[in-house]
Amino acid sequence: MSDTVNGQTGFGDGAVQPPLRGVLRLEGAALLALAVLFYHQLDAGWWQFALLFFVPDLSFLGYLSGPRIGALAYNCAHSLIGPLSLAGLAQLTGHGDWTPLATIWAAHVGFDRMLGYGLKYGRGFGYTHLGRIGLAGRTGQSAIPLSSDNA
Repeated sequence: MSDTVNGQTGFGDGAVQPPLRGVLRLEGAALLALAVLFYHQLDAGWWQFALLFFVPDLSFLGYLSGPRIGALAYNCAHSLIGPLSLAGLAQLTGHGDWTPLATIWAAHVGFDRMLGYGLKYGRGFGYTHLGRIGLAGRTGQSAIPLSSDNA
């Protein structure tokens, strides 16, 4: 895929272009702030928040099976579908103890978006909907080797 669109480099990889990238990062910051505020209102333990905040990042282990599986695992753990579904189930089933978990999960998603870590493409970890990150952002190459079927 070409990395040049209208004479600009870096946007041919499917990433959102500025200024919308900044808007999406601001949305992430707003989500993080709202989730932290909501968590405070739940009166749940902050030790639990600190302990579980980075649990979605265990999805990185999917990259041990290659970039496509890694992207799928990462995206499942870093999309709002998961925490919103968990929060909905908590309300529908009366399991209020799941609500803090959903809130922590949503806060993590907001945190990552705020930092520019978007949902991943199967080309490699460094290719996200918010732009390239890591080694892929600096050199135009994937930080994780691509398999031959990911052309």
